[in-house]
Amino acid sequence: MNPDLVAHATDGSAYTVRYDAVNAMLLNEFIKEHRKVEEQGRKNEEQEATINKLASKLAQQQKQIESLTAIVEKVSDRVALSQAAPQVLANQQ
Repeated sequence: MNPDLVAHATDGSAYTVRYDAVNAMLLNEFIKEHRKVEEQGRKNEEQEATINKLASKLAQQQKQIESLTAIVEKVSDRVALSQAAPQVLANQQ
């Protein structure tokens, strides 16, 4: 217990509790905790927004990867065909 909340008799013994001060102290502590909760909520909202942006960017990049993969496969197929064509001609001679 906070010693400032106890009223003492003239002989130094505890006489009573200063309940008016207890209420003020409890209110102050509640306000501090409430502010912390509000700040955590704000940070949580910011983090959710960041996560949503990153998820969107990831989906966009995945589409780009798929598109580029398809292009690379087409180019690889063309290269394979162009290399196979001379071999076919060489075999026919």
